[in-house]
Amino acid sequence: MTTPSRGNNKDIKVIPTEKGVLHPRNPHRFPYDFKALIKACPDLGPFVGPNKYKNESIDFANPDAVKMLNRALLMHFYEVSDWDIPAGYLCPPIPGRADYIHYAADLLGGSNGGVIPRGNTIRVLDIGIGASMVYPIIGHKEYGWSFTGSDIDPVAIASVKNLLKSNTALAKDVECRLQKSPTDIFRGIVKSGEYFDLTISNPPFHASLAEARAGTERKWRNLGQAKGKSDARNFGGQQNELWCEGGERAFIHKMIEQSADIPLSCFWFSSLVSKSENLRGIYKSLKEVKAVDVHTIDMAQGQKTSRIVAWSFLNNSRRTEWRMRHFESAQ
Repeated sequence: MTTPSRGNNKDIKVIPTEKGVLHPRNPHRFPYDFKALIKACPDLGPFVGPNKYKNESIDFANPDAVKMLNRALLMHFYEVSDWDIPAGYLCPPIPGRADYIHYAADLLGGSNGGVIPRGNTIRVLDIGIGASMVYPIIGHKEYGWSFTGSDIDPVAIASVKNLLKSNTALAKDVECRLQKSPTDIFRGIVKSGEYFDLTISNPPFHASLAEARAGTERKWRNLGQAKGKSDARNFGGQQNELWCEGGERAFIHKMIEQSADIPLSCFWFSSLVSKSENLRGIYKSLKEVKAVDVHTIDMAQGQKTSRIVAWSFLNNSRRTEWRMRHFESAQ
């Protein structure tokens, strides 16, 4: 984990500390136990076979296999009774999504005397919930949090509603809201007088369709597949899930800008940042809006590295008041 200096945002410095591969509480830090996964989800069985190292695995270039693995992981680790997504929609890698949730839990705990607040009185806003609803599934199972998810895609919202019908244990603690303005993030979603303990987001990574296709081709080459598959994605993804004008830097800048309009509505705003070169611009934006506290949390999964940037506008007295009102009532 790395944390910039607290309090005075005139000189944000990132102080590196030791970084592991996956969060210690992340159950996916171990190799997949395919026997257990197939027991939880028998439909995974036909996709499992020996890889070139003679170990049980799936063909990660096969979108159907990847989706079935996700279903099995969610059923085995998070007690989901059924899970599916519309064809062509993003099938997010579960281990990385779980890491975000666990590091976000540490962030909340660090603001609560080292005790992670649990229970459905802890409210999380998932910006871009997607069709898969993965963050609410993990966060609710691991910590009992309640979630509000927003998305600009009506199909994704309909998918989440269908998932909630199939998983009634989640239904009372997960709400989804359609963002009607593609240029807004918090506006039109956060209601007057509403509060959230945490916001999370996995912004569109690419800045254009061409960039997204180039990224897909690189992924196929890494999987040892032939060229010319730029429209085929083993993890899927619709246009709004993969790219937006200006890419993740522009998206996060807009998020920071709009968070300053509701500074007392959330304890910690946060976003995943995939590209390290975007950090300088993000820190500059946070200085401009006078964020009181900024944290950068490094994460790694295999050879891929990313990080969470979190910020807060609450001063010490408001934090104390927030803890007494919200965290201390949590289970």
